[in-house]
Amino acid sequence: MVVTYTIASGKGGTGKTTLSVNLGTMLAHYGKETYIMDTDMGMANIGIVLGLENVPVTLHEVLAGKASISEAIYEGPFGVKVIPSGISLQGFQNADPEHLHDVMKEIIQQCDILILDAPAGISRDGVIPLAIADEVILVVNPEISSMVDALKTKILTELVGGKIKGAILNRATLEKTDISIHKIEEVLGVKVIGIIPDDPNVRRASAYKTPVVVKYPNSPAAVEIKKIAAEIAGVDVKEKELNKDSNEKFLDRLTSSIIKRRK
Repeated sequence: MVVTYTIASGKGGTGKTTLSVNLGTMLAHYGKETYIMDTDMGMANIGIVLGLENVPVTLHEVLAGKASISEAIYEGPFGVKVIPSGISLQGFQNADPEHLHDVMKEIIQQCDILILDAPAGISRDGVIPLAIADEVILVVNPEISSMVDALKTKILTELVGGKIKGAILNRATLEKTDISIHKIEEVLGVKVIGIIPDDPNVRRASAYKTPVVVKYPNSPAAVEIKKIAAEIAGVDVKEKELNKDSNEKFLDRLTSSIIKRRK
């Protein structure tokens, strides 16, 4: 059975695209035929993140009726399939997001998991990925403003008939923040399914246009992303397979710090 997940956030800059790419990469690594589609057609970033910004055919051309979806599929790390949107404003203007559902019908015949990287905020183009996915995962940063924006996205998702799987707290730090796991679950009314620490290795990997789970697999962020992907994939990944090394103490302190603020 194919499962479609939309990765969404209420505002830009939460790390949504980076998370989409890394989760998709690990799901492919865990044996799932995984596709990542960039539905943020106005501010397309997946192609840039993976070094696919100059490919000849993107989702823009497909939605404009100028190419087939098979022409816009590219292979990424660990065999993950990537469908980028273009960076051309002309291509964006020509693309018709109403055709996205038809494109998905073709894609789901080829994969186990489809990840949609949704546009940030509330817009006409952003509603479609929220409505057509099986489940929506909200990406939240440790700030009140991020949580409020995520709440708006959750409400919109439910209004259009979508379902929220849970929230991921991204860029969590050891310092005192404006937000806690308890606060997220209380305000959003959803479970926090993962905590990813603020990790400079994510930015370092981005400079190489490579997912952090590939470039720095032992880093704190990579280890936590692997855990989330394993949970989604339904695979039993032993601690030693997560390459959990000296970062373990940092992660334990981070988790302990966040849990304490729940009480």
